[in-house]
Amino acid sequence: MATPAPDHVALLIGADVVRIEQLSGGASSATYAVDAVRDGQPWPLILQCAATGCVPEGGLPRADQARLQQIAFEAGLPVAEVVRVLGPEDGLGEGFIMARLPGEALAPKWLKLPEYAPARATLTGQCAAVLARLHRLPLANTAGLKLPTGSTAEGLARMFANYRRFAVDSPVFDLGFAWLKERVEDRPATAIVHGDFRSGNFLVAPDGLVAVLDWELAHLGDGHEDLGWLCCNAWRFGLWDKPAGGFGERDALYQAYEAAGGGPVDRARAHVWEVWGTLKWGIACLQLGDDHVSGRLRNVERAAIGRRVSEVELDLMHLLKFGSL
Repeated sequence: MATPAPDHVALLIGADVVRIEQLSGGASSATYAVDAVRDGQPWPLILQCAATGCVPEGGLPRADQARLQQIAFEAGLPVAEVVRVLGPEDGLGEGFIMARLPGEALAPKWLKLPEYAPARATLTGQCAAVLARLHRLPLANTAGLKLPTGSTAEGLARMFANYRRFAVDSPVFDLGFAWLKERVEDRPATAIVHGDFRSGNFLVAPDGLVAVLDWELAHLGDGHEDLGWLCCNAWRFGLWDKPAGGFGERDALYQAYEAAGGGPVDRARAHVWEVWGTLKWGIACLQLGDDHVSGRLRNVERAAIGRRVSEVELDLMHLLKFGSL
């Protein structure tokens, strides 16, 4: 979508807007830095919209994403406060405006630059504490939100159907689905799951975590899913020996989660979710590549991510042969 006009956004927030700049963001969102002025003081904001103007079928509506993010903010979790939820009359598609916080979102920077060493030393405990607090929030807090839910078996079946839709035959993906089918256990939803809790979706300052970003994949389910997703190899950005997000160890993450009140971690269950997450990322790579090739949303970033399917196949083979060691 085209960059919104400053005058347009100014009307939405009731303040002067001096600059809007599009930021590099996730494949599903169009994100803009907004420099506003309120009562004579700088008011830095973020405008985030669905990249195609609307959320794909089955996704969390942006209005509900904003409300969930505000629920997390009011519960004391490190997230940006929501300023305005966009409506159809605003002409910008589905999205919302939130506070812009200081910090670095580009994971390869804060994972590798020396000035972020103090942050890397504290992130395992901070991420574990955030997840523990999130997973303890009462499900009743989300009443009225269209948070997806359903059994793990249903989720696996949906993911397999999506995979077959691309008419791509990957023996490794086929093996991954067969492996998971033998091991998934249907359990009632017990937690609010962020759904994309990983390096790349954290805002980090030199001394530690500032905010958790991108709540668009949130749903009700098993808290182990967030733990497994954080440990997927794709989110280590080359730091293979640090399974927890490229900055920590699995056992340290699990122990910190338990110490923060997140409940006991079943290591075998967390491993199943790590395999699940790795396969899920592989299907996402297929999806993003297909978006570009089909012409639905031609985008160099999507095309490049589509080429990473082979990396995911290697990750899956390693997980299935050697486990999460």
